[in-house]
Amino acid sequence: MGIHPQDLMTFFRARRSLRRYQQRPIPDGILEQLLEAATWAPSAHNRQPWRFVIIGEKARKEDLARAMGARLRADLEADGAPEPLIEADVGRSFQRISTAPLLILLCMTVSDMDAYPDERRAGCERAMAIQSTAMAGQNMLLMASSLGLGACWICAPLFCPDLVGAALDLPPDWQAQGMITIGYPAGERTRGREKWETRVLWR
Repeated sequence: MGIHPQDLMTFFRARRSLRRYQQRPIPDGILEQLLEAATWAPSAHNRQPWRFVIIGEKARKEDLARAMGARLRADLEADGAPEPLIEADVGRSFQRISTAPLLILLCMTVSDMDAYPDERRAGCERAMAIQSTAMAGQNMLLMASSLGLGACWICAPLFCPDLVGAALDLPPDWQAQGMITIGYPAGERTRGREKWETRVLWR
């Protein structure tokens, strides 16, 4: 059992964050494969702190996109951004969220993590839960690519977790970390990476 390293590297290099999709529904069997892949990610203490919210209904996506857009607008107005830029950003955000065939909100909970009385260790435990959830998201992105799907991780829920929680009626301990838009690609995208040598220190 195993994958040839060169085949794996070729696969890694082929994956892209895609934001434009065909309006084809995602079969339930495909969605189940994405979720199964996510749950086999490494996690701190094997506590599996990730939680997923599947958002497929058009009206729900649009309501969420409008609510998040309103927060984005308020933040940009507070920054003093010019109105044309605000309109462009809010419109782009609404389009990406509302037109994706499927949204998967990635949340994390610390309910099953170790509890500490001091802020330092409690903060570390929370970071471990965040890291674990991110790895589950990476598994999901890779599985989506292997199934011929396009996907893109959106960090916007981090900027308005209270709003997202209220809009989706989430349990109080489910903390939004990111959202993955998923669909069959409506185009291709090419983008390189910086050489790893520019990101490494040898000691």
